Amino acid sequence: MRQGYEGTGPGAITPDGCAVELYARLSVRDEPDIIAAAVPAGANLLELGSGVGRMTHPLLERGFTVTAVDESAEMLERVQGARTICSPIEELDLGETFDAVLLASFLVHAGDVEVRRGLLRTCARHVADGGCVLIQREGEGYHTDLPRERVDPGGYTVRMLSAQPVGDGVNSVHAEYVFPDAVWTQTFLARPLTKEQFEEALAEAGLKVDRYLTEDRTWVRAVTG
Repeated sequence: MRQGYEGTGPGAITPDGCAVELYARLSVRDEPDIIAAAVPAGANLLELGSGVGRMTHPLLERGFTVTAVDESAEMLERVQGARTICSPIEELDLGETFDAVLLASFLVHAGDVEVRRGLLRTCARHVADGGCVLIQREGEGYHTDLPRERVDPGGYTVRMLSAQPVGDGVNSVHAEYVFPDAVWTQTFLARPLTKEQFEEALAEAGLKVDRYLTEDRTWVRAVTG
């Protein structure tokens, strides 16, 4: 297990604390609709950190071509209908470009600054001229409005329990997922970023905000330049 990351519950747990079976059960929310509205119809997408395909499959159903990248072979085994590549995101260099690159799941908030830089450089080198990078950010209060819980229409409860500072601006975040027949927990490191810090991180990778896609600014369309 990667230092600072931990997961508990039934089934395989990836090095960053994600439970494969848990992610296979999580509901699809509005992310595919947000993505579909921000890119051309039928676009060729590179999805970084696809996991089990929770967003991959709805995007395929909407007519997109998806290349799904994840560092977990166990996660990618659940992906159907898409080209899959097992690789750490920050090391990826496919020698090709895509109409849009997706970096969801708050990956831009990686606790390790060098990892974040690697993620954003991967986004920048794989986006085609005139294409875009779609990034999901943490919302306001993600680290401070705690504890909180959300009951999902799928019949489970998501509890964000704590975010404890561990130094250098990084928090250790602890979450719990309660299903009728199983409970999973995940502990991971995350670095809160203000809007200004986020935009500075983009600029360092040669990216800039084109527009914020949601009122809460959690989804961003970025372009090169």
